[in-house]
Amino acid sequence: MQKPPLIGALLRVPAMAIHRKLIRELRASGFEDLSPPHMAVIQYPGPDGVRPSALAERAAMSKQAMNQLLKTLEGMGYITRSAAPDDGGGTVVHFTDRGRAVYQKMVDVLMDIEREWAEELGEQRFSELKVLLGDLWDTPLVR
Repeated sequence: MQKPPLIGALLRVPAMAIHRKLIRELRASGFEDLSPPHMAVIQYPGPDGVRPSALAERAAMSKQAMNQLLKTLEGMGYITRSAAPDDGGGTVVHFTDRGRAVYQKMVDVLMDIEREWAEELGEQRFSELKVLLGDLWDTPLVR
């Protein structure tokens, strides 16, 4: 007898479906050059004003891997890097107009996904799911 999926799978499989749909919809909207690894930079809350080291930590990847992603996204016209405004040196990342456009498209796609999921689960059950996940959002369990 097969055991029901554990929480990791229950969260991972829907998240992977979201990522696949995001990439598919973004590519269909003229952002053909994006691939799943780029989501580590572009995803909520976005990279605007954030140091590369903080983006690497947020994405659970090495600074070197993040800098390679940033270099690629900069070459594709989605982001720019500039000197940090404080005295600490280093750089911060900012969206370009193209980056802001792709981020807005992602928000639109995610809102569509939320509507689809609410239809599938029912408004109340979907709302409860969001509340429960939101309750976990700021706990040490997910940070």
